[in-house]
Amino acid sequence: MKKRALAISSLWKHRRVQSAIVLSLCLCLALPGSVWAGASQSLENLVENGGLIVTRNGATIYEHNADSQFMPASVQKIGTALAAIQILGKDYRFSTHFYLSGDRDLYIRGLGDPLLVSEEVAQIVTALKGRGLSAIRNIHLDDSGCQLENPTDGASNTLNPYDAQNSCLAVNFNTISLIKGADGSVRSGEEQTPTLPLMRELAQGLPPGTDRINATASGNQSLRYVGELFVTMCKRQGIAVSGAIIPGPVPDGLKPVYEHTSSKSMDEVLTKLLKYSNNFIANQIFLAIGAKQYGWPATWDKGQRAMTAFYRNELGLTNKDIVIREGSGLSRQNRMTPKGMLVILEAFKPHAGLLPFENNCLRKSGTMTGVYGYAGYFAGERGLDSFVLILNQPKNTRNQVLELLAAMHDAKGKRKN
Repeated sequence: MKKRALAISSLWKHRRVQSAIVLSLCLCLALPGSVWAGASQSLENLVENGGLIVTRNGATIYEHNADSQFMPASVQKIGTALAAIQILGKDYRFSTHFYLSGDRDLYIRGLGDPLLVSEEVAQIVTALKGRGLSAIRNIHLDDSGCQLENPTDGASNTLNPYDAQNSCLAVNFNTISLIKGADGSVRSGEEQTPTLPLMRELAQGLPPGTDRINATASGNQSLRYVGELFVTMCKRQGIAVSGAIIPGPVPDGLKPVYEHTSSKSMDEVLTKLLKYSNNFIANQIFLAIGAKQYGWPATWDKGQRAMTAFYRNELGLTNKDIVIREGSGLSRQNRMTPKGMLVILEAFKPHAGLLPFENNCLRKSGTMTGVYGYAGYFAGERGLDSFVLILNQPKNTRNQVLELLAAMHDAKGKRKN
């Protein structure tokens, strides 16, 4: 019976391969008009409200609503990454500054490092110990490098990690990984991160299981999280901490005892940004771009002005092409035309390897309620061919749309050959 089943399965696979070959031959032999008519009709059924572009060898071979503005969601992160490369540079590294007062109080001033994670904190504490630090009293936390006029636009006050607020001094993307046992016990969900009092407090309303939660949802515990992590890491390495965790600025005239440069270059930061589509990282970069262009402290307004100027001066895009409120695509006030996104993709080609490779193309996805998109590159005879699809509609049909765009791109190339 088993052999029979295998034989039937083999025959079925063989017939499917034959069918695929026949379909491929039909696409190769069909007149371009008939291929386009069928694909266009299918796309009309799948796209209720959206814009599309697909190119081949530098020419647009199909477009739909290419000049209309749509909410881009996370495909916008490609533009943020491009601006980071051109304005900050691929070798740029974030920094965090440390000061020590005469009465042994430690002051920590953040400058927006998006990858100030537990492993990095451990390196910092090792460096401080190597500079003779053996005991401290209070730990003061200075996040004044960012003067944010309002919360991150588009973020909600939920425990979802993608809603974590931005700050110039934050650890682990302002998210906490924890495991709650059936007996109510709580421990860290990461080997590199110690179990902190804040974890036990935030886990009180959670059911048993493993969670990663937004540390800023319940009264914004961002600085407390930073302080508890540094205190615990100091004690682990034999540095005594006798005082309290105190938010506040570094006193005037106090000189740093250590300026920590991140172990991760911008190139590495962008790889993580585009692979994991991390909203927190995107907006830390967005704020740093604004501070680079207009000076510290970083603000949302400076980030918006810097990005708008970059798109206008470097890419020739106007407010008719793109409107930016923040850098991640989380805001529902962001707007972008497919043609605007195409310009960004063409400029991003030298850095295309930063994008994830999925479904036979390099692409960045974008997803919010009622927003579904892909932007990236198909492989062509002369290199990479850009494509854009942005849907602002209730039904998510982007995978079917992408398949049709890929088929059109493929058929165009075979016809020319």
